[in-house]
Amino acid sequence: MPTSTEFIADVRSHVARVVVGQDVVVERTLIALFTGGHLLLQGMPGLAKTLLVNTIAKVIDLDFKRIQFTIDLLPSDIVGSEILDQNKGTFFTRKGPIFTNLMLADEINRAAPKVQSALLEAMQERRVTIGNETFRLPVPFVVIATQNPIEQSGTFELPEAQLDRFMLCHRLNYPTPDEEEEVLRRNLRLGLAREGRGAISKTEFDSLSDGPVGGAAELAMAMEEVHKVHVSDVFLKHVVEFINRTRSHPELELGCSPRAGIALTQGSRARALIHGRDYVIPEDLFALAEDAVLHRIRLNYEALAEGRTGPQVLSDILEKLG
Repeated sequence: MPTSTEFIADVRSHVARVVVGQDVVVERTLIALFTGGHLLLQGMPGLAKTLLVNTIAKVIDLDFKRIQFTIDLLPSDIVGSEILDQNKGTFFTRKGPIFTNLMLADEINRAAPKVQSALLEAMQERRVTIGNETFRLPVPFVVIATQNPIEQSGTFELPEAQLDRFMLCHRLNYPTPDEEEEVLRRNLRLGLAREGRGAISKTEFDSLSDGPVGGAAELAMAMEEVHKVHVSDVFLKHVVEFINRTRSHPELELGCSPRAGIALTQGSRARALIHGRDYVIPEDLFALAEDAVLHRIRLNYEALAEGRTGPQVLSDILEKLG
């Protein structure tokens, strides 16, 4: 069995064969997997969010399900339902796609709020209730959701209670010109796939032909290594001070819950392991601050009227913290 360092390096190199750039996104995804947290990826359509998650699911041999969130999706389409067996006159439970290790909630904010709330119990308590029965979810269980910007047509804003359950929310940007050129080169090399007498153009989803580099055992080993990473009392005090500053900031009407502090601490541990350290440093906190905090805060009316943004307020808080 490879060491955690070798496992992490293998995962990142295999993903890089399919997805150009996006090293930070891969790091955030590994942090979520190594800590059992949930990850929200936000960005415009076409930035390879779905491709990235599909690739990682193939590289790490875990049970994987994908749900395309749409306006007509029902909660039972996610968690399952009770179905009447007309021959026996009894009900039986049909489990939904949420019973998996890695669930991709694609375009989660295109579903109605009632459907989004169906994930709350699963994301927090790792269980779901169908009828009168409660079922434990498989171990591990991680939700990776993709989301288009709220301004896009046909989207609903996620409620604060659900946003708070996402350990990290990472915002994807457009690739650099060099990276976009490499995307085009790779696309030109994909070629055709023959099917019977016809052919079809290959897509990036066909690029990963190698087998997985690890599975549940390697993932569990990495999770154990994360828990061995040292977190000093001074680091914890910085995290608490940072979170408290979001609650008392004059431009914020909603600050962070204790979940934000947990996300920062556990995420810093995983980031330290990924970077080859057995201890956390302030750089981990500053690197993860935006992803752990920005989706949990809300500006008040006065700040919005003055044209202030969440990143600006967060930057002010971090400057005072430093």
